Parts: sequence; C-alpha cells; structure tokens
Amino acid sequence: MTGALAMRPSCSCSYPLLAPPICSSRLPPLRCFVGLRWSAARPQVRERPNAVAGIFKSTGGRDGRFSAPASNISQPCSRTIVITSEHAQNADFPRIYSKREKKPFPIPVLELRRRAKERMKKAEGKPKRPLPAPKNGMLVKRLIPVAYRLYNARILLINNLKRLMKVIPVKGCKYCSEIHVGSIGHPFRTCRGMSSDKRRGEHDWGSTLVDAIFVPVEAYHLEDRIGKRIPHEQRFNVPRIPALVELCIQAGVDLPEYPTKRRRKPIIKVGRNEFIDANEDDLPDLEPDRFEHPILAELHDDEIMVPASPEETVALAEETLETWQIVRDDALKLMKSYAVRVCGYCPEVHIGASGHKARNCGAFKHQQRNGQHGWQAAVIDDLIPPRYVWHMPESGEELQRDLKSFYGQAPAVVEICFQAGAKVPEKYKATMRLDVGIPASLREVEMVV
Repeated sequence: MTGALAMRPSCSCSYPLLAPPICSSRLPPLRCFVGLRWSAARPQVRERPNAVAGIFKSTGGRDGRFSAPASNISQPCSRTIVITSEHAQNADFPRIYSKREKKPFPIPVLELRRRAKERMKKAEGKPKRPLPAPKNGMLVKRLIPVAYRLYNARILLINNLKRLMKVIPVKGCKYCSEIHVGSIGHPFRTCRGMSSDKRRGEHDWGSTLVDAIFVPVEAYHLEDRIGKRIPHEQRFNVPRIPALVELCIQAGVDLPEYPTKRRRKPIIKVGRNEFIDANEDDLPDLEPDRFEHPILAELHDDEIMVPASPEETVALAEETLETWQIVRDDALKLMKSYAVRVCGYCPEVHIGASGHKARNCGAFKHQQRNGQHGWQAAVIDDLIPPRYVWHMPESGEELQRDLKSFYGQAPAVVEICFQAGAKVPEKYKATMRLDVGIPASLREVEMVV
C-alpha cells in the first residue's frame, strides 16, 4: 500500500491508514511520501538516498501505529521511507460488477486476435494436424481420475458443511442473498431487497441452508458434448444439473442417471462445423467396468451427525477447508482442457465449447439481444462463486457499523472453517485483514488520518 501524506498550515491531511494524526497548524509545509506494507511482525525500515532516519517511528504492537517525533518534524524536509515486510497485509476485495455492465474478458480481445494471427502464421504452408483431445470427441485419460476426485470432493464438501452448520450458526437475510457467519447478523445497512428503503437498508436475519454458502450453479446436461447446440425450442426438454457435475461427466465420470456418449475413435471432420463418427465395429466390446470407481452420496438432513467434541469439530473444519481447496484446484485443471462458458451479462454457465441458443437472458438490455446470451470464457469464480462474508475478529466482539472500513472479508466456507478452529491459508489472510488493528473506541477512530 503506497500513499502520499501532505501537511499544510490549513491542517488538511488524509491518509487511509491506522495512525494518529501528526499534522499541526504550527508546522511549516512538509511533504513526505511513505510506501507501506504492513504485517504483524516488526517492520523493517529501509532508507533511500538523501533520507533522514527518525521521521516516522514504530510504536510496536499489532495495530501497527506510527507516530512522529516533534523534533524531527519541526523543520521542512523532503524524505522518502519504505517499510517492507514478508507478505502484504491488506488486499482489495473482489469487485462487485454492476448489473448494467458486461463482465470483462479473462483475456482481452486484442490479445486473442494477436494469438490467432500468430497461430495462422505458424501453420501457413504446413499440413493440418489432427484435433487433440477433447476436441476430437475423445477423453483426456490423465484427467479422468481428477474428474472422479472432484465429484467426490464436491459431495464431501456439502456433507461437511451441513455438519459444521450444526455448530457454527450462519444467518441469511430474508430479503436479499447476503449471509453472515455468526450468531448475530452484521449491522451494516447493505440490503437491496424488497422494502429495503423502509428498513433503511437493514437486514432481516434468519436461518439459511447450505446452498447459500456453496452456491449451486446449474447448467444443461449434454448427451453429446460436441454435438449440435441446444435450440431455444428444446430448452425445457434438456435436464439441468449442477455445473460441476456436468463438468465431471464430460471429463469421464460415468453416472447411470445421466447417460452420455463416449467415443473410442476420433471424429472425422467433413466441414468447418460438421463431422461424422468413425466406425467402431472393429473394436472389441467394452468390459462392464465403467462404474468401478467409488462414488460418494450426498447425505440427507436427517442423517447429519453433530460433532461430538471440540477436537472433532476442529478436525472436521480442517478436512472441509482442504476439500474446498481440492474442489477449486481440480475444477481449474479441468477448465484448462474442457471449455466452460459464461454469459457476460448474467450468471448463466454452459459446459461446452459453444454456448446454448436458449434465449433466456434477462440481464440489462436483453431486449436488444433478443434474450440471447453473450458467451465468453469463464473463470473459476463463475463456476464456483466464493460468496464473500464479513470476517469476525478473534476477540469474538460483534461488528460495529462505524468500524466497517477496518473489517476484512473471506469466502463463506473459509470463514466457517476458521471459526470452527481451522488454520487459514496464506492466500486468504490479505482479504481477511488479520493483521489490521481494530480501534477500541470511536475516539481512536477519529485519530486515524
């Protein structure tokens, strides 16, 4: 985090860090540029050329406050001090895109065009290569175990979250989709649901289900993943299943209730968008071992067992957090080979190279597109929404409305596991703001510059 601190006789200074004010109307004009990276450990001060030590002195402690001796500030100076640490303390929260703007492409269109031109230039004058798997209709054999592991990890994650919700309370707003992990909902007025103006944006908290934490994203199930696209007239004839399940099925998971076509020979291209299946009569019959891999089953609410001891709760939280990482990592591995599309205007997801033709997009200005989706490459957060929630401090104190800028956020699954006793991975500590000192009173907040 880098900022500029300017002190003038008018005493108009602003700096978004937890530090007491050091400006005074008696001080001469002073301008200091400070580059800060915070951590719980004692910061290391490294001076650049023409810098004078002692302009800023650390007072120690976790809150990372900085004060300035009056003897060093009494004279005009132009100094630069850089404070470094091992890891970044704060990170910006994921941006919430407005419903009136399109999602950005993961790779800019100009970059895609440049790569396409390079491929065409390299392939000029060379014979065409056969299509690789999975574009030729075949499965990627090295990803079949990954697909089974992802399918079982998803079921295990849902079952573990149901057990943890028996111990860690989770609240959900009755009028909007916001949730909070804790016995009492947060006091922030961020509700945009029905009659929110009458309640002045306050949430009406109640109980919630596991679907609010691990959001189920649905997609159409394709019996032939490289076949023709689903037309608008057949949108109700095609079943919809969780998108992660459909991704696992296309990657090699065989489920008897969702049949899919498996090819043993690559397809034969007869046109740009046309192909025929190769003759497989000369191949031997398959042995009946398609369902030999063990598959877990989702537990009903009546079969959920509450952890018997705090030690079991901590072990369950550690397992749940590890399963959450497996789900995201394995899904990302499959997405690198099997195409996943998302609408740029709405959350609709399609597992396949080309999106369906159902005109059921109701996002901003859908009339101009006749309800058609704007398909683009999906990212992992489109397939597995993290559902960020406010992080509760370790002291267990309730969140205060006036201290909103000091609190961090974390995915709901990570926050539940953290409150149950699991250790937080390093990549989530920046957004959770674990190393930010929270003021004890409003007087201390007013001292922040």
